[in-house]
Amino acid sequence: MKKLMFVVALLCAAPSVMANSTATTPAANKENADFVAGSKAIGRRDWKAAVDSFSKAAQKMPDNADVQNNLGYAYRQLGDLDKSFAYYKEALRIDPKHRGAHEYIGEAYLKAKQPEKAAEHLAALEGICGKACEEYRDLAQSIANYKKANP
Repeated sequence: MKKLMFVVALLCAAPSVMANSTATTPAANKENADFVAGSKAIGRRDWKAAVDSFSKAAQKMPDNADVQNNLGYAYRQLGDLDKSFAYYKEALRIDPKHRGAHEYIGEAYLKAKQPEKAAEHLAALEGICGKACEEYRDLAQSIANYKKANP
């Protein structure tokens, strides 16, 4: 009986869990030609092509945090911090625990000379994945480098 109640409870919760988890999935990303093209453009460091491709992907997948995060990254590389922040914030609205978006918005805040805001995202990453995850380590290193260069 307890097992049956557990299964029923799980099935009742499944639609809301699935609604949140399907918005950003590696499979959905790999199936979207514009997402794939944007990823390749980032690999080539072709930021304008990345923006074009991820903008098209965003039209098809507006609630995909990975798309929004990659748009933020490409705009940051182009030096457009206003658009970069807008896309990172949208990624975090969609998925508040998106590790990449926390790392990258933190780096954008360093570029904007706002290390205190970067530190907030470092703290968020510590809560999400601990100090051992790559995103935490990368942002912590960026903050340390920033502090050395800006005593």
